[in-house]
Amino acid sequence: MRAPPLREILFGLPISKIHYLNETGSTNEDALQWALAGAPEGALVVTNHQTCGRGRFERRWITQPGTALAFSVILKPAPREIEHLHFFSPLGALAVSQALNELGLLEVRVKWPNDVLIRGRKVCGVLTESCWQDEQLLALVVGIGVNVAIGSVPPAEELLFPASCIEAEIGRKVKRWKLLREILAALFELRKILPSPTFLEKWQEMLAYVGENVAIETQKGKGSEGKLIGITAQGELCLQHENGVKETFTLGEVSLRPKSTN
Repeated sequence: MRAPPLREILFGLPISKIHYLNETGSTNEDALQWALAGAPEGALVVTNHQTCGRGRFERRWITQPGTALAFSVILKPAPREIEHLHFFSPLGALAVSQALNELGLLEVRVKWPNDVLIRGRKVCGVLTESCWQDEQLLALVVGIGVNVAIGSVPPAEELLFPASCIEAEIGRKVKRWKLLREILAALFELRKILPSPTFLEKWQEMLAYVGENVAIETQKGKGSEGKLIGITAQGELCLQHENGVKETFTLGEVSLRPKSTN
């Protein structure tokens, strides 16, 4: 595939450099290596075909050629953002959600902390990774994968959670690179209010399963069930158990499912 005119498409956005690859293993890995080599704030890695993309818990995120968006943006957090690095993953999810709303998709929710759902089916995942040199943070890489066309959805037997794609949900073709612009524009705009109460309010408004019974499982196998209340000021997930006791979970190695699918 011939490289798209991304510089023209993304004109006016604070994108400093663009690295387009027709095929790569992982845009996040490429971006991390670029950050170590001195990539500037706003540098962007985009691919047409990602073969070894990473998700949370080391899950694979593969994008078939021409069917999805797979990109990573390199950010240099300001001092006021350093204490809130864990907010950058939901930042990516909220940016995608806002862009989907602009397309006319209103049944969009964020499954804590950073998956985007349409009508309860996953269409997007976000993975944020940091790049350090000794004890100095060089950059933060926000990787985003979005299922756009039908071919982007893995076979049902490979899915751990129901999945879909934008075109299936909206019923028409979607221009990938225009969507990329809308997502990046939303990300840079929403970043201005991170980590303010307004950001938390937007996250709470988009949160999936509020008021519903959900199940939480940690990577160590510990499970917990309760009614999802919302998020705390620190971005923690809050559940309320049948006895009225509330429990919070920090951003990290936990898996969330609606109770009905367990």
